[in-house]
Amino acid sequence: MKIARVIGTVTLSRMHPSMNGYKLRCVEVVESADQIQVNQDDAKPIGGDTIVAWDLVGSRNGDWVALAEGPESAAPFRPEVKPTDASIVAILDHCEVQTS
Repeated sequence: MKIARVIGTVTLSRMHPSMNGYKLRCVEVVESADQIQVNQDDAKPIGGDTIVAWDLVGSRNGDWVALAEGPESAAPFRPEVKPTDASIVAILDHCEVQTS
């Protein structure tokens, strides 16, 4: 699981029928703990990889989220098969990172 921040919404003109009813979000993945502490309440880009993820929790732009990738991202849909590589599975209210 990774931490990411929602930076936008993806709009599709056509999609696979199994994707109806879900939103896709553009998220920026956190690469280091410093990015969270410096930018926790800031809207500036954090410089991580940008990916598209299924939004399972109703996140909004600027929200810090928990991101599941790979086979785990499709787990909430079982036994159905969904074409997904990443899913937003939680909105983070607070994140405290201790660095040594």
